[in-house]
Amino acid sequence: MSQTRTLIETLKQELRKQRITYRDVSQALDLSETSVKRLFADAAFSVRRLEKVCELLHLEISDLVHLMQKTIELTTELSREQEEELVSDVKLLLVALLLMNKLQFSDILETYQISEPEGIRLLARLDRMKIIELLPGNRVKLMIAPNFRWLPGGPIQKFFETKVQLEFLKSSFNDPGEFRVFVSGMISREANAEIVRKMQHLAQEMHVLNVESESIPLEQRFGTSLMMAIRPWEINVFSELRRSSDQRVFG
Repeated sequence: MSQTRTLIETLKQELRKQRITYRDVSQALDLSETSVKRLFADAAFSVRRLEKVCELLHLEISDLVHLMQKTIELTTELSREQEEELVSDVKLLLVALLLMNKLQFSDILETYQISEPEGIRLLARLDRMKIIELLPGNRVKLMIAPNFRWLPGGPIQKFFETKVQLEFLKSSFNDPGEFRVFVSGMISREANAEIVRKMQHLAQEMHVLNVESESIPLEQRFGTSLMMAIRPWEINVFSELRRSSDQRVFG
């Protein structure tokens, strides 16, 4: 469903909620009731007429847009089959991840060895998976909810664990922009929980900075990954030297 059609459907819902009839709308627009029904059927409102109907509802157009956005069903997670489809096609996965990071379709075609016809076919598949909505002119609207996540233990997560993380760690972390820290200690459950909270806060800060960077030209941006980890753990060669197994339970 196009955004215009969705907006008009939202308008109709608000009219019903406030018990405002097509006759009321026809009087406000100085049109026949038949003409008003045709406007709704064709989603052919001018901005001025849309403003007049919003006035009847005591709404601004921006309020109507906000209501529309709340009604749009966004994708919070994919099915296992959909994740397997992504993993099985490296170009499909690449385009999905780049679009999620707000790259333009034209930038993807310019940067990667993907032809326009092939790229359009990939967009159509992502549209069917409800990751994006494919708009006229090969424009793209993301359909990913703010709380979207990959399936725990699913195909995408396993792909990152077996391929991406191993490749990510194959570095000395001495080049510009690289940094690695590894510290160990004997800490309490409370201290562990505090560190987890700080890691979550840092992850949120990176998300905010990522959003803020979307307005910067593509040539001034570069892919960046951040990995943090914490768990009660002892290296195997040490734990094997214990006289008896550790019976303490963290939870």
